[in-house]
Amino acid sequence: MAQTSLIDGSAPATPQELFERLDELSIPVVKHHHLPVFTVEEAKALKGGIPGAHLKNLFLRNKKGRMWLLVTSADRPLDLKEVGTILGSGRLSFGSSDRLMKYLGVIPGAVTPLAAINDRSHAVQVAIEEDLLEADALNVHPLDNSMTASIAPNDLIRFLEAEGHSAQAVRFGDGEAG
Repeated sequence: MAQTSLIDGSAPATPQELFERLDELSIPVVKHHHLPVFTVEEAKALKGGIPGAHLKNLFLRNKKGRMWLLVTSADRPLDLKEVGTILGSGRLSFGSSDRLMKYLGVIPGAVTPLAAINDRSHAVQVAIEEDLLEADALNVHPLDNSMTASIAPNDLIRFLEAEGHSAQAVRFGDGEAG
């Protein structure tokens, strides 16, 4: 049976609990409901109806077990070797779905920087593509891949900081990581 609890044994936050936390922080979001999406390609079908930057969120780990959540533009081509160089992490691979649930409390397809609400041990470093910080809005899953929440970049950073996470801004070259 798949793991459904966090590393500390507690249950992951629900989307409702996340929205309540955002309200506590006076962070506005615009909610969009849709069919579940599991890939960037599936999410692109929704793009026209939801304004703002659409994202790709990758849960990564290195050989030493350190973990990153990399947030980039949905259209950004990535080379994990170069991403590892940019992050100073060494060689990276994708984290398993069990590890994803254990640390961020989400399933594949629902990966989001808002999952920092579940990383109470601060084991996952969040890295955000620097150019995204200039967008009017960022479109992220609110712990559920049947919804999208539009949030201002500065409000996302404020949320991450309130959850004890600092976001590392990363810069990519033209069209390629590096």
